[in-house]
Amino acid sequence: MRDEADGNDCVIALDVGGTSMKGALLGRDLKALLTVRRATPRREGPDAVIAEISAVLRDLNRKATTRELTVRGAGVVVPGIVDEETRTAVYSANLGWRDLPLAALLEGASGLLVALGHDVRAGGVAECRLGAARGAQNVLFVPIGTGISAAVFCDGRPVRAHGYAGELGHVVVEPGGEPCACGARGCLETVASAAAVAVAYSARSGRQVEGAAAVAAMLAQGDPDARVVWDRAVEALATALATTTTLLAPEVVVLGGGLAEAGGLLLEPLRASLARKLTFQRRPDLVLAALGDMAGCLGAGLAAWHAAGSPQRLPETPSAATS
Repeated sequence: MRDEADGNDCVIALDVGGTSMKGALLGRDLKALLTVRRATPRREGPDAVIAEISAVLRDLNRKATTRELTVRGAGVVVPGIVDEETRTAVYSANLGWRDLPLAALLEGASGLLVALGHDVRAGGVAECRLGAARGAQNVLFVPIGTGISAAVFCDGRPVRAHGYAGELGHVVVEPGGEPCACGARGCLETVASAAAVAVAYSARSGRQVEGAAAVAAMLAQGDPDARVVWDRAVEALATALATTTTLLAPEVVVLGGGLAEAGGLLLEPLRASLARKLTFQRRPDLVLAALGDMAGCLGAGLAAWHAAGSPQRLPETPSAATS
C-alpha cells in the first residue's frame, strides 16, 4: 500500500527520443505506477512532434485521474541543445526545432506544470541519484548509441552552459577524418558511435550488419575485421575520455547506450587504453549504467518533483522502473 502521508501524489515523466517516447507516472519513490511507449512522429515535422508530446501528457494525466492519483507536475526531456533556465529547446537536428519555448507550449496544451530538461543530463542525474554513480560528486555519463553525448557533473552539480555542455561526440579524435553531420571531420561520433562501428565494419568486410551488437558478436567469435573496427573505436573513446579526465577529473565514468551493452568487450580494452594515456591525472572508475533505457524517464521524474517543490523518497538500492 502507498504511504498515507504521500496521499496519491505522482508526477508525469516523459523521455522524448528521435524514434520513440517513454512515459510514466512516478510516485515519490520514483517507482513507475504506469508506463507507456509511443512513436515519435519526427518525419511529420516539429509541429507533429509537439502535438504528440502534448497528447501523451494529456493521456497520462487522464490515466492518473482514473487511478485516483493526483499529478503534481510533469518532466519532459528532449535531445539536442536545451536551456533549462529559459525552458527552451534551443536546437535539435533530429526533431527539427530551434529556439522553441517548449515548456510554455506544453503547459498551454496540457494544463500541467512542465519542467523541461535534456535527455542525457536527465539520465545522468538519475544515474547519480539512483544508479551506477550514486554517491559520487564528479561524474561523466556517456550514452553511446546512434550518436554520443555526455552529461557532466562537477562537485555534485550538472554543468549546463545554457545547454551547450557535454558534446563529447564532437571532440575531434581523428583530425581530417570522416566528415561529421556537425560540419567538422574526425569527430568521436564518426568513429565510436554504435552507428559508426556498424558502418565501418560493413565497409571493411563487405558484409552488411544492422548495428554494433552484431559487430560485438563477431568480435567475440574472433573475426579479424571486427577486431580492427572495435580497436579503432575503443582508441577513439579513450582519447576523448583522456582529454575529459584531464580537464574535469571525474571520479566515475558511466557508460550507457547500445555500445555499452557489449559489457566487458568494451570496458576491459577501454580501461587499458585510458590507463595508458593518463599519467598524473585521477583515474576514474569506468562502469556500466545501471538504469537502462529508463534513465532519462527517471531523470524527468526527478525534475518534475523538484519543480513541484516536493521531496522524493528514494529507494535504498537502484532499480529501473517497470511496466
